[in-house]
Amino acid sequence: MSAEVFYNLETPDIKKNPFNFSAWKGNVVLLVNVASKCGYTPQYSGLESLYNKYKDQGLVVAGLPCNQFGAQEPGTEEEIVSFCSATYNVTFPLFAKIDVNGENESPVYKYLKSQQPGDIKWNFEKFLIDKSGKVVKKYTSSVKPEEISSDIENLIKE
Repeated sequence: MSAEVFYNLETPDIKKNPFNFSAWKGNVVLLVNVASKCGYTPQYSGLESLYNKYKDQGLVVAGLPCNQFGAQEPGTEEEIVSFCSATYNVTFPLFAKIDVNGENESPVYKYLKSQQPGDIKWNFEKFLIDKSGKVVKKYTSSVKPEEISSDIENLIKE
């Protein structure tokens, strides 16, 4: 599968309007399955810091809420937005809730996992995509956003 496939993907945004990834052509993208009631939820701060530091250089951070792990994202999309902005000042794009594994798995995650194999094991797993749409790396939940800075910088420079 070519990297161009990434730009053909779409998923509903947090307001449930269709969003096509072609809008991100030429950007470095960090996709994260997020949850509001998880031990890793404080990573929202680190993700927001990365976004603020690198957005003007072409980084997009995208949060895709998921309720598949310990039911840690039980809220509606409105509640998710409210929590993220009030608690962590999140300004990066958030999307409608999705499944990242299983029968109702989002086509986005089907594609990501075809490029970096293995089921998603928990909230806050991260996928780094380069400017051409190639899925470069997958990070486990325990990898803090700030630990990804040098990988992002290298891709921005390419």
